[in-house]
Amino acid sequence: MSFRPHIAPVPAAEKIRSALAAGIAILLMGLALKFLPQFNYPQLMLGSMGAATFLLFAAPHSPMAQPWPMLGGNLVSALAGWGCSLLIPDHVLAAGCAVGLAIFLMHYLHCLHPPGAATALIMVLGSAQFHAMGWQWAGYIVAANTGILLVLALLLNNILGRHYPLPQAYPHHPVPQTTLPVAVLELGDIEWAICQMNEGVIDVSEEDLAEIYELAVLHAQGRSSPN
Repeated sequence: MSFRPHIAPVPAAEKIRSALAAGIAILLMGLALKFLPQFNYPQLMLGSMGAATFLLFAAPHSPMAQPWPMLGGNLVSALAGWGCSLLIPDHVLAAGCAVGLAIFLMHYLHCLHPPGAATALIMVLGSAQFHAMGWQWAGYIVAANTGILLVLALLLNNILGRHYPLPQAYPHHPVPQTTLPVAVLELGDIEWAICQMNEGVIDVSEEDLAEIYELAVLHAQGRSSPN
């Protein structure tokens, strides 16, 4: 175990683009909320959208940043938080139950999205305000925040040249059949390959990729070896 920071091979220009896109997205979302129908109550920007913005623009190829996790994760988590705030009077107990239930539902519905747990917590901690305004207003707030931010992620990421949402699978590059000796994979090779993909941030470390490769090779060798 090491507490040293992991240094990802991300170009400085990509870091700047991610930060600018995230800031612009929050700004545009705030402006859009002002022009939506207010229904006697002001539109709010949820704090969990800040965490969602990080995923959508700093790690857009993470499975947790894709459209279904973004939409489904926030909506089911909001329902979990709302339900727990109604059924459990104690806010501390309700908060724990809401976050736990939100994670279970996101697992069950295949829409894991870490900011969703924050959305559930917001529903509990802000229950005094949300209950007075009604569940329709609370649902509208969550849907508006999530929908606007997702549309902005689709627009801005593709303007930046990123492929968002993530394709189901990267195109397969067949390995040519040659008589070259088997090469030993090193971390530098993986760093070079990530830079060639031109996809911004890949949400996995080089060490993890190397371990995945080694385990896959061992599994393939075991499958092909005679019993």
